[in-house]
Amino acid sequence: MLRLKIWVSATPLVIAALLAGARVLSASHPCIALANTSVEIADLPWHADLHVAFTEDPAAATVRVQITDSAEAADFAIVDGLDTAEASGCEANPATQAVTIAQTIARGMPVIYLSGEGPADYRIFVRSQTFSVRDAAALVVGAHHSLQAASL
Repeated sequence: MLRLKIWVSATPLVIAALLAGARVLSASHPCIALANTSVEIADLPWHADLHVAFTEDPAAATVRVQITDSAEAADFAIVDGLDTAEASGCEANPATQAVTIAQTIARGMPVIYLSGEGPADYRIFVRSQTFSVRDAAALVVGAHHSLQAASL
């Protein structure tokens, strides 16, 4: 009976360790490098320095992000899969900021409205196998937030 209790107690911990190990060994998270730091999508919400949310209501948004069809029209262009991309551009360091996308809106968090039309605070162009448009918008807003915090 004691062995069964130990096994039942230890099983969730073993499963959690295996899942955490798979996360650590998996491909890197979407990130963007800026100046001497980087901003990445957090793997777990409680590891995030900034939480952002998305809305379908433009009146509820605090940040408007327009998705453009050309890199020339964008403020930020995110393209991956190129051989010339810098492999170490998003290496984790103490200054790395983590952003997570929240499912619900909380007071004080940036609320992003994605649109194909203006007006917009940021215009982004995304052609990626790694990034979704939502990831890219969250990273751009997180980068802006990080730069604002650093300038204070």
